[in-house]
Amino acid sequence: AEATQGTVKFFFGDQQYPQVLERMGSDTSNRKTNAFGKSDATACNWVFLGALISLEKRAQELGANAVINIVSNYDNNVMSSPTDYECHAGAILAGVALKGDFVKIADH
Repeated sequence: AEATQGTVKFFFGDQQYPQVLERMGSDTSNRKTNAFGKSDATACNWVFLGALISLEKRAQELGANAVINIVSNYDNNVMSSPTDYECHAGAILAGVALKGDFVKIADH
């Protein structure tokens, strides 16, 4: 399975983050995965990781070292939480949409 590389820090909901040095825009990562034969939890975890990896790659392209204010944005319904995310799992597909702001933060 893929994993994030650890070069980009993620801050969810209203989690505190270090001082922002530069803002580089916002983006949404929509991911869907085949849920066939997977439990909802397994499918949701898989697709959530895929969405994080997508945000990480975009951050790297922009030269950002963090993604802040990450919220679930499934069908444009925003859910902000430091611990939970929204996942829609059915018999065929599971989907997650994450939205965040790409920034360069001060290293402490």
